[in-house]
Amino acid sequence: MSPSSYVVRVAEDPADREACFAVRKEVFVVEQGVPQDLEYDAYDADALHVVAVREDGLPFGAGRLLYGEVAAAKTGGEPGVGSLGRLAVLKAARGLGVGAALVRGIEDAARARGLTAVDLHAQTHALGFYERLGYVAYGPEFLDAGIAHLAMRREL
Repeated sequence: MSPSSYVVRVAEDPADREACFAVRKEVFVVEQGVPQDLEYDAYDADALHVVAVREDGLPFGAGRLLYGEVAAAKTGGEPGVGSLGRLAVLKAARGLGVGAALVRGIEDAARARGLTAVDLHAQTHALGFYERLGYVAYGPEFLDAGIAHLAMRREL
């Protein structure tokens, strides 16, 4: 699979959303051992979901953006800040730039909604990835689903 053989798009219909959930299940529940009841939450219903799909229709990457009132709990209540989360790329597609393309797609969606920054909670092993995309860590390390995380932000 080459980097030019896929598209990143906003999940527009129920099938796209199910594709996002399938990718997340494979990465977080199966691969990382996150309990399924923690992986899927009440935020999913109102979130903007983004999916990476191969030319043949196979989904292999996903992420979501929370914005407005639903993002407040994750961003310190700042109205112009969105919350990027649940970024997942299937193992076979890692290293091809898919994660970065998903982040940029989420940032584009954030800009289109008038947001001025994006926060995220990064697993500590992924800090370098997000730093290369312009995110800056802040605050203390914390556990989420038993995995060490740091909060990060990028101004748009």
